[in-house]
Amino acid sequence: MDTWPAARVPSLPGQAPEPVVWDTATRTAAVAAPGRIASIYACGITPYDATHIGHAATYIAWDLLIRSWKDAGHEVRYAQNVTDVDDPLLERAARDGDDWRELADREIDRFRSDMTALRVLPPDHLIGAVEALDVIADLSAALADRGSLYELDGDVYFLRSADPDFGTVSGLGMAEMVELSAERGGDPGRPGKKDPLDPLVWLARRPDEPFWESQFGPGRPGWHVECSAIATRYLGHSFDVQAGGADLIFPHHEMSASHARVAYGDGEPAFARHYCHAGMVRLDGEKMSKSLGNLVFVSALRESGIDPMAIRLAIMANHYRPGWDWTSRGLNAAVGRLERWRSALAVARAGDGGVPDGGGAPEAGGVPDGGGAPDGLAVLTAMRERLADDLDAPGAIAAVDAWADAVLAGRVDDSTARSAGLVADSVDALLGVRL
Repeated sequence: MDTWPAARVPSLPGQAPEPVVWDTATRTAAVAAPGRIASIYACGITPYDATHIGHAATYIAWDLLIRSWKDAGHEVRYAQNVTDVDDPLLERAARDGDDWRELADREIDRFRSDMTALRVLPPDHLIGAVEALDVIADLSAALADRGSLYELDGDVYFLRSADPDFGTVSGLGMAEMVELSAERGGDPGRPGKKDPLDPLVWLARRPDEPFWESQFGPGRPGWHVECSAIATRYLGHSFDVQAGGADLIFPHHEMSASHARVAYGDGEPAFARHYCHAGMVRLDGEKMSKSLGNLVFVSALRESGIDPMAIRLAIMANHYRPGWDWTSRGLNAAVGRLERWRSALAVARAGDGGVPDGGGAPEAGGVPDGGGAPDGLAVLTAMRERLADDLDAPGAIAAVDAWADAVLAGRVDDSTARSAGLVADSVDALLGVRL
C-alpha cells in the first residue's frame, strides 16, 4: 500500500537529548529507544470514516517522537497498518449501500491527504490487512504449532492461557478486561469459548462478506493478530515502541503482544519494549468517536479554509497523554498563534523591530524582562528539552511564544535577524509547523 509523501525536515545544529516517554506497561518513564535504530509501530485507521481530530492528534503525537528521534541522531523505522477489512467497515458499507473496497480506498486516500497537509512524516511501511494475509497466515501457523489455537464452529481462537504474561500491558483485573472486551469488539459471552477473553484469530466465512482461503478454511483474519503479524514482520520480533490511542490498551495491544510472545518469544523478549498511548479527544465533554457521531474531520476544517498548520498547533497545545477537549476557542487561539509566529518571523528577518501590516500584537505575558529576544539557539535548546520530556509540545510551543512575543515587543537586534532562520527551522523540524 502506498504511503504519503514526506515533508522535508530541516537539519539543525547539535543534537537533541534522548526522548523519554511514559510506558503504559511499566508505569514508568523510559528512554524510548536506547539503540542507534529507533523502531515504532503505530496502529492505523479502519478506513470507514477518516480523518477526525482524534486520529490526527494520535498520529501527530508519534510524529513528534519520530522528529525528536531523528534530531537525537537515530535512524527511524516506522510501520503502520490499515485495517481495510473488518466488521465496522463492512457494516458502514452495507448501511450506505457502498462497495466495501471502494469505501476503504476512498477513506484511505482522504487519510493520506490529511496526513500530508498536516506534515505528519509517513511510515516506511503502510500495510493493509488484505495485502498482509500471507504475513498473518505465517504468525497464525506459528501459534498453531505451539498448540495455542482452537476451533469453535469454524472460527479459530487463541488461548490466552498459553501466555503466562497476559495482562502485563494493561495491568487490569479480569472483570474489567471482560467488560472492555465486550465494549471493544470482543465476544466474551460467546458459548463454547474456553476462556471469555480468548480472542478471535480467524473468522470463518460469513454470507455476503469477503473471504480468503487459509489453512483454517475460507474466512478473514481477526484484528489483533493482524497488528501482531505486521509489526513483527516489518520491525522484527522485538521493537522499541507500540503506539496508539488509550482505547487500544485493552484488548488490542494486550492481545497483539500476547500473540507475539507465544509465537516468537521462546524465552526472549517479543513485541514492544515500550507502550505509548495518546489520550482521547472530546467534543463538548464527550469522547470523540464514530459511534457517537460527534466527529470533527480534518478534511472539513481544511475545506473551510483553516490552515493545516493551525490545526496542528491546536492539537499540540495539549499534551498528548491526558484526554482533552477540542473547542472552537482552542482552534481560534491556534490560528492567532500561527499569525503571531509568522509576523514575528517577518519582523526578526527585517531586524527593524516593527510589526508588519496585519501583524498581531503580542499577548500579555511570555515576554522576557529586559534585553532582546531569545536567540535561535536558546529557542532550539528549550524546544529540545521539552520534547525530550515525554513529548511536551505545550512546553516547546511556550518557548516559541516567548521568542515571538519579545520580537513583536520590539526587542530585536542584529542577532535576532541572524537567528530568525534557525527559529523557523526548529519549529519546522521539531513541531512540524512551516512558518
